[in-house]
Amino acid sequence: MTDAPAAVNPLRRRMIDDMTLRNLSPATQRSYLHAVTRFSRYFGRSPDRLGLEDVRAFQVYLVSQGISWPALNQTVCALRFFYGVTLDRAEVPERIANCQCRRKFPQKCRSKIPQLYRRGRHGEMGIFWRPSPRFRRRGEGWRRDQRLRADMLRHELGMLTQSIA
Repeated sequence: MTDAPAAVNPLRRRMIDDMTLRNLSPATQRSYLHAVTRFSRYFGRSPDRLGLEDVRAFQVYLVSQGISWPALNQTVCALRFFYGVTLDRAEVPERIANCQCRRKFPQKCRSKIPQLYRRGRHGEMGIFWRPSPRFRRRGEGWRRDQRLRADMLRHELGMLTQSIA
């Protein structure tokens, strides 16, 4: 006795094919399928029979459940993909509201940021270090100094966030 593969809904199959054609990662594909399935189960109907007001109601429900902003944005992206690409309804994705959250540095990082402006790592040049006069014409040396300063800042902020975690 061989096990027959479970029948896949044609709409789900089409969405998987669309995601594969666009080279979305397997993790993204799982996440999008989960989001659309959750959306469909919430209303108890096929997602192709649901409209923009249903998407909005689902977003309100997710926010009331305390879902994180990144997870909510991922759900919004999945629904935009589903309506815009799989169902080819161009008017719906552009009207689905995106959720925005402000990213903040942890309190411990905020207290150390002024130190970064005063000095670099191990007391080297700080962020507002001025290049030597030979670089004043904004040639390659000036750009190299700008890149060095930006790399140092990224490194310092990365070290701060790692030390806090």
